[in-house]
Amino acid sequence: MFDKSVPYFDVIMHRSAGSPIPEYKLPEGYKFVFFQMGDEKDWGDIQESVGGYDTDVEAMLKFQSKYTQMPDEIVRRCIFVESPEGERVGTVMIWWEYSGLRRDPWLNYVAVKPTHQGKGICQAMLCHMLHMAIDIEGDRDMYLHTQTWSHQAIRIYEKFGFQITKEPNLYKYANDQYVQAQTVLRDIYSKYPEELRKK
Repeated sequence: MFDKSVPYFDVIMHRSAGSPIPEYKLPEGYKFVFFQMGDEKDWGDIQESVGGYDTDVEAMLKFQSKYTQMPDEIVRRCIFVESPEGERVGTVMIWWEYSGLRRDPWLNYVAVKPTHQGKGICQAMLCHMLHMAIDIEGDRDMYLHTQTWSHQAIRIYEKFGFQITKEPNLYKYANDQYVQAQTVLRDIYSKYPEELRKK
């Protein structure tokens, strides 16, 4: 869930090639399934549940406009986590974006429904997807976009080798909010309980 009680600033994170991948497994009964054409509503439901979009329809239209135009790619780059009851409760994808002429892998749309958070699903998804990303893209530098509203997720990303970067002009982001984002995050983390302050 987004914490909209704090100021919003864009955050770009970079993961160096060769960074170790900590191993996590899904909780018992949960499983990974690949996206299939027609699953756009499930994807939209998850994104809407975490506050990424105002409605599941808005999320679904965004997904269709960019990703389903390349069906052969999206079905191997996007995964869901399915609950023991068969509900799609989490999703993540590995895509690519251009920074100038440079093509980089980007981790996109990491989300777990609030009712299933706190079970280690996000960590298991990241572990699984990073291994997938290496298979698809090779062991390369990788990026992701997040925001100060996702300060809890940022701490998880750091465990997987992602670090906040001030490199400018990445994909569509000027990345000119680095200083403001760092200031806000330092303030937020200083107020975390002691056990949560550690990366």
